[in-house]
Amino acid sequence: VQLQASGGGLVQPGGSLGLSCEVSGIILDDYAVGWFRQVPGKEREGVACISARRGDGSEWYVESVKGRFAVPRDSAKNSVHLQMNGLKPEGTAEYYCVTDTRRNCKNFGRNPASPLYEYWGQGTLVTVSS
Repeated sequence: VQLQASGGGLVQPGGSLGLSCEVSGIILDDYAVGWFRQVPGKEREGVACISARRGDGSEWYVESVKGRFAVPRDSAKNSVHLQMNGLKPEGTAEYYCVTDTRRNCKNFGRNPASPLYEYWGQGTLVTVSS
């Protein structure tokens, strides 16, 4: 199983950036899937999640990004994206896509060391700076 994250880069405050996570080896629709981010020296923080196709259809966002981020999936391409608008300097971090064996996002973001986060992609760095 491979999760290939891409799309990171440098963006000015207030700008937009889209991340992609292409998945092989599993049917991504069978999983809830989402994104964490991490700043050196800090614990990974859950950012966004979308439920499995056979889940409850829910999405979850950390409070600090609500209304600015979206997490659409592309079933045809077995991928998930993170669309980030209105980026702030505190959004600077390494972003990771991850599958969640739970079908729904109710508990996404808690305990990033949990084995329920079964497959992780490599990080893609987002830097928000002028």
